[in-house]
Parts: sequence; C-alpha cells; structure tokens
Amino acid sequence: MIELTPSQIAALKLARDGDLYPQPANKWTHQNATVTYAKNDRWKERPQKIKSVTAKTLGELKEPGFLERRHLDDDGAKDVYGITMAGKMWLLKNK
Repeated sequence: MIELTPSQIAALKLARDGDLYPQPANKWTHQNATVTYAKNDRWKERPQKIKSVTAKTLGELKEPGFLERRHLDDDGAKDVYGITMAGKMWLLKNK
C-alpha cells in the first residue's frame, strides 16, 4: 500500500476531473481553467481560486504510475498528463 500526502491526493482528484496541462510558474491545471464562484454564494463576489498542482507533486505521482503522459512524442515538460487506472483504483480504495 502506497501512502500519499494530502497534496498528492488533491492532485490525483484534480487529475481525475480532467487532464493536467502546463501553466506558468511550474504549475499544472486543467486546460481552460478559470476563476469560478461558489454556487451557494449569494453575493457572487468571492471567487474560488483555480486549483493547480506543482511540478514536484506531478513528478511524485508519475513514479508509482498514478499519472501518465498522454502524448509521448512531445516534450515532457510541456506534455499533458492524465490519471491512470492505478490512480483511479487508489482513490477508490482510500477515499
């Protein structure tokens, strides 16, 4: 059984929602991620920040095989990463 840190678990959950694309400042997030507002926020003034993953966390999840590159012919630093079946199974067992 592999133990993951809370930031790694958050990264896996983010990858489960969609592929991770490179962003400025060594961050990774969904392709067209934008600032959103809470559905229950009656004033619509408090934005929820864009969830992102650091490159270090991404590397830590690649080693055990929880994330994989989608386009192997591109540069690894600019490639798209997605969750593998092993990552999905870990999330199911350890929610």
